[in-house]
Amino acid sequence: MDTYKDAIFIDGLVISKFSRAVFEDMKKGGITAANCTCSVWHNFQDTMSNIAQWKYWFREWDDILLQVHDVKDIEQAKADGKVGIILGWQNTSGIDNDLDNLILFRDLGVRIIQLTYNSQNLVGAGCWETNDSGLTDFGHEVVSAMNDLGILIDLSHVGPKTSDDAIKYSKRPVAYTHCCPMLKQHARNKTDEQLRTIARANGFVGFASYSPFLPKGEDSTLADCVSAIDYVINIVGENRVGIGTDWVQDQDIDFFTYLSSDKGKGKPTSTPHKKVPSMPHGLESLGNFGNFVPAMEEAGWSEEKIRKILGENWVKFLDEVWS
Repeated sequence: MDTYKDAIFIDGLVISKFSRAVFEDMKKGGITAANCTCSVWHNFQDTMSNIAQWKYWFREWDDILLQVHDVKDIEQAKADGKVGIILGWQNTSGIDNDLDNLILFRDLGVRIIQLTYNSQNLVGAGCWETNDSGLTDFGHEVVSAMNDLGILIDLSHVGPKTSDDAIKYSKRPVAYTHCCPMLKQHARNKTDEQLRTIARANGFVGFASYSPFLPKGEDSTLADCVSAIDYVINIVGENRVGIGTDWVQDQDIDFFTYLSSDKGKGKPTSTPHKKVPSMPHGLESLGNFGNFVPAMEEAGWSEEKIRKILGENWVKFLDEVWS
């Protein structure tokens, strides 16, 4: 690990039960910055309350946390030995159907927004929606507004048709911040063609080391993750891939029930979990993020390739979208 002391490590999606202990574990794992979810099924008021909580943490725990507004903040977090926090959403419900609210949230530091979460909303369809009718007229307005504001469009939980529409319509590159290739049949996994489509538009793919998406499930290992990342690289290229673990550290089964219920309260949008899934062996906690390095080395990766996938690619891509 000494070789990578100066390397930037970025996690493209963390949806853990955030606490001082979780942030300290992120630092232990060497994570320079992470896209941390602060809105899923939430409306405007609830999202504002969540962001207020984050603002409190930024003030109270400024010895370990730094809010990220741009790439320079990521570099500053590395220099200061802090964890950079990118505020992100996994749904557009937080704007309460008012495009002007995107300006407010961008100024508060929301830099990544997923268009839909699993099911249909006013923007388009989620990946578990029965009928994916594509990006709506309002959805086109949302995409345009996010382009103008420099907010990264995330399509990880978005339906295939809606994703294709967004990729074609967006003037800026978009991302699957946390996904797996279709090595296992799963609505959240992306086919080779979906990966090629986003790559052709100069988009980005963050690999999710989430065991339910992997062929071996909870028997998955770090080696399996590295192999799956290589699979993605062979499709989209070495410069457009990073990591977005989809870490759910310290969350309980009630949280999963909430996530998998339509709008947080309705019928299940996906197969309900009976227990909180474990992460792959060797990645049991955020403090193990650095374990990617020896696993990549064992797979024969060069230092240049390791640095790219662990963070350099993310930094270049985010700078491209946020600038």
